Amino acid sequence: MDSLPDALVQCILGRMANARDVATCTCVSKRFKDSMPYLKSLYFPRNSFENLTGADSSDNVVFTMISSVVKLEQLVVYCPFSSAGLASWLSYAGPSLRHLELRMDNISEHPVGFEDNSKPSKLDCIAYAQNLESLKLWGVLMTHPPKWDFFQSLRNLEIVGARLEDPALSIALQACPNLTHLLLLGCEGVRSVSIELPHLEQCKLDFYGWGNCSLSLISPKLESLEVQGCSWIRVRETQCLRNLSIANSAGRVYMVDFGKLASLEFLSIRGVQWCWDAISKILQWAHEVKHLYMKVEFTGDFEALLPFPEIDFVEFFNSHPKLQKFDIHGAMFAALCQKNSLKNVDSTFMIPCLEEVLITVRSPLNAEQKMSTLESLLKYGKNLKTMVVKILQMKSNHSSVDDFFEDICRFRYMNRKIVRIE
Repeated sequence: MDSLPDALVQCILGRMANARDVATCTCVSKRFKDSMPYLKSLYFPRNSFENLTGADSSDNVVFTMISSVVKLEQLVVYCPFSSAGLASWLSYAGPSLRHLELRMDNISEHPVGFEDNSKPSKLDCIAYAQNLESLKLWGVLMTHPPKWDFFQSLRNLEIVGARLEDPALSIALQACPNLTHLLLLGCEGVRSVSIELPHLEQCKLDFYGWGNCSLSLISPKLESLEVQGCSWIRVRETQCLRNLSIANSAGRVYMVDFGKLASLEFLSIRGVQWCWDAISKILQWAHEVKHLYMKVEFTGDFEALLPFPEIDFVEFFNSHPKLQKFDIHGAMFAALCQKNSLKNVDSTFMIPCLEEVLITVRSPLNAEQKMSTLESLLKYGKNLKTMVVKILQMKSNHSSVDDFFEDICRFRYMNRKIVRIE
C-alpha cells in the first residue's frame, strides 16, 4: 500500500461507490481515509442501515459521509430517509451534484388531500441541486407542484412509480426546459398531460389506470416515443421521429393526430381495441416504415368489439414499399385474408424489401384464404428470408383445426428453408 502513488489510491477508492465498501476501506487504511475527499460517487443500497446501532440516525450517517467529500458528482440513495435529511445533504453537496437518484417511498406517506405543506417536501429539497444533469426518482407523490426554480442543465428525468396530479406534473416539467430524455413509468392519477420540450429526443410515458388519458406533445427534435395508457394522442412535430410505439392495455385508442412520419422506421401499435380511423390514419402516415408490429385485437368506436374490415393485400404493401419486417397478430392477419383481399394481385406485383414476417394465427376460420395469403407472401416477397407462423391458443373440437394445421405443416415442409412453425 505504501508504495502506491496517491493518484492510484484515489482511483481505487473512486471505483467503490457503495457506501458500505467505502466506509470499510477507510477503516482499513489511513491512505484510503485520506483519499475520501476525492470520491466522485456514493451509493446507499436499500439495506444500508438495517443493523444500525447507537444514537446516530441514518440521515446523520449519510450526511457525515457526504460532507467528507469535496466535490460529489453522483449520489444514489435507496435506503429510507427524511425530507430534513435530504435537505441537509443537498444543501451541502447540491452545487457539485450532476447525477441524483432517490428512492422516495412517499406515495403512501399521506392520504391524498392530507399532505403536510408546512415544511418542505422531499421533492422541494431537490431544488438545492441546481446543476443536475440527470435526476431519477422512485415512488413519488406529486399531488402538489414542487417548489423548483429551473434546472437548466438537466437533460435526463426519470420518474418510476408515481401518484401525480396534472398541474403538478406540468409545472415540474416546465422547470426542466432542456430535457433530452424523459421517462414516466407506472404513473397513476394523470388525466390530461401537455408537454412542450424543444430539445426532447427520447420519451417514454406509461400511465397506469383506466387507459383514458389524453396527451399533447410538442417536441420538434423527438426521435423515439413510447406511450402506454392514452386514448387521445396529438404529436404534431414529427419530422425526426424514427421509433413510435403506442399501446393501451386497459382502455381504447380513440384518436391519434401526428404530423408527417417521413423518418419513421419502427412502428408498434398494441391494445385490445382501437378505433379503425386511428389505425388507418397511423398506417397511412407511416408509409416509410421498415419494421411494423401490430397486435390490436378489435376495432369499433364504442362498446361493441368489431373485427377489422377487409384490407386489400396489394394496396397495403404498395403503401409500405420499404417494409422489411412485419410482425402481425390475429385480427390484422385475418383482415388481409378476406375473400377479396387478393383480388388485385397480378404478375407485376411484388413486395420489394420484405425480409422477415412473423404471423400469429389464433383461428382456423377462412383456412383456405389464410393459406393463400401465406403463399402470396412467399411468392411476391422476392427477398423474404424468414417466415415464422405462430399457432396460438387455437382451441376447437372441429376437424378443421387439424386440417388447417396439416396444411401449415405441409406448407412449412415445402418451404423449409424459409418457413418455420412455433
